[in-house]
Amino acid sequence: MARNPNERGGGGDRERGDRDRGRQRGGGDRDRDRREDRDDEFKDKLVHINRVAKVVKGGRRFAFAALVVVGDGKGRVGFGTGKAREVPEAIRKATDQAKRTMIRVPLREGRTLHHDIKGHFGAGRVTLRAAPAGTGIIAGGPMRAVFETMGVQDVVGKCNGTTNPYNMVKATFDALRNSYSPRQVAARRGKKVGDIIGRREGGPSPAQAAAAAQAAEPDAASAAAATE
Repeated sequence: MARNPNERGGGGDRERGDRDRGRQRGGGDRDRDRREDRDDEFKDKLVHINRVAKVVKGGRRFAFAALVVVGDGKGRVGFGTGKAREVPEAIRKATDQAKRTMIRVPLREGRTLHHDIKGHFGAGRVTLRAAPAGTGIIAGGPMRAVFETMGVQDVVGKCNGTTNPYNMVKATFDALRNSYSPRQVAARRGKKVGDIIGRREGGPSPAQAAAAAQAAEPDAASAAAATE
């Protein structure tokens, strides 16, 4: 008995459809694995959570607002806020926003800042100072969370004017955005990195040392002539 050609075609379409769905499932699994790998390299800290209420007809409707800081421990850090009816959902929204708004901060020897910086937001004023090895993180709660997730090991931070965690975190990020490495400063000013580092460490830069040597040569010549 001869088979209907339409039936063979239908079977082939079903087989191709199964193969395509299998490839799509495989691609989805790979994408999910890549996303999980990216999430594993980040560490997040819950800085603050607040319960807010909206007054509606018949009572109050409660929600939760979360402030989360996310970093990779290698100089990248970001913060985000989220609001939802449940705490886990608010934290998830804040974490996703923090990952989308991350910034990179240059670190000195991978442990501290390159120089002292100041930042402000609203009534908050923060001062961040580089520290020698072994100092640790000397800072308040919200600022400490930023430094720990960013990977800073030695830093001294002080906040004045407010205790609002939102303003403290935003002021800290305002200061970190103004942090530059000697290489960045040298490229912007058209100088060598050695000139910037020598000036930062308190000693004369090579250009200053050469100018001082040239200025000292006439004095030495006049002193020798006077003795003769």
